[in-house]
Amino acid sequence: MEYLLLLVVPAGLITAFGFAGKGFGTLGRVGLRRADRVVWLRSLAALLVAGTAVLYAWGLLHVVGAVLEAEDGGTDSAPIRSCRTPGWQERTMANGIIDYRVEYLPIRFVCETNDGGSYATAVPGYINPSVLGFTLAAAVCAGAAAVASDRRTGKDPDG
Repeated sequence: MEYLLLLVVPAGLITAFGFAGKGFGTLGRVGLRRADRVVWLRSLAALLVAGTAVLYAWGLLHVVGAVLEAEDGGTDSAPIRSCRTPGWQERTMANGIIDYRVEYLPIRFVCETNDGGSYATAVPGYINPSVLGFTLAAAVCAGAAAVASDRRTGKDPDG
C-alpha cells in the first residue's frame, strides 16, 4: 500500500501543473481585460484545483517521509521513530506502538498501539482543512461558472 505513495505524489504534481496551465492559459489566451465572468470563474476553479493538488502532494510528502523513517530498521527503530511525537509515551499507556497505517482521505500517518488505540502524526495540521477548503472553493467556482454560462446562452437551469 505504501508503494501507492510513489505514484500518487508525482500524479499530484502533474495534476497541479496541468490545472495551473489550464487556468493561466485560458486567461492568457482570452486576455485579462476581455475575459468575462465565466472565463474568470473557470480559470479560478482550475487554479484552485491546482492548489488542492499541490497541498495534497505536500501532505503526502510528509507521509512518505514518515513511512521511510518507519521502515528504516536497525538500532533505535523501536518504537517507530515517526510515532515519537511529544507525548507519545502517555498516549501509548505503556503498551507500546505496534504498527502504523497510511490513510489517504484525510491524509494521515496513523500510529497504532497495543491497547487498540491510535493517533495521527507527521502531517501538518493545516493540510487537510486547506485541501477541503480549496476543493469546496473550486466546486463553487465551477458551479457558478456553469450557472453563468447557462444564463449567458439563455438556457433555463431548471429545465
